[in-house]
Amino acid sequence: MPLTVIATLKAKAGKEDALFSVLQGLIAPTRAEKGCVFYDMHKSEDEEGLFMFTEEWESRPLWDDHMASPHLTAFSAKQDDLVANWTLFTGQKV
Repeated sequence: MPLTVIATLKAKAGKEDALFSVLQGLIAPTRAEKGCVFYDMHKSEDEEGLFMFTEEWESRPLWDDHMASPHLTAFSAKQDDLVANWTLFTGQKV
């Protein structure tokens, strides 16, 4: 069953451009991953430093593989320095 993922990330003050750059670097390698149906990044027009990813994966196990991928692992190592807060929604389309 396909998995929908919506992730929002808010940059720490002064880190907006750095976070934007790092997040952009996740797009191409993620879209190339097995099971990625779509992976789209959005930048808020209303709130500086707020980003959202909308994603669909063929299955939760394939998304789990994505979360363990080298590019996501590398992002996780930088996250504490760049991200003030984040939320993650996972679910199925009904």
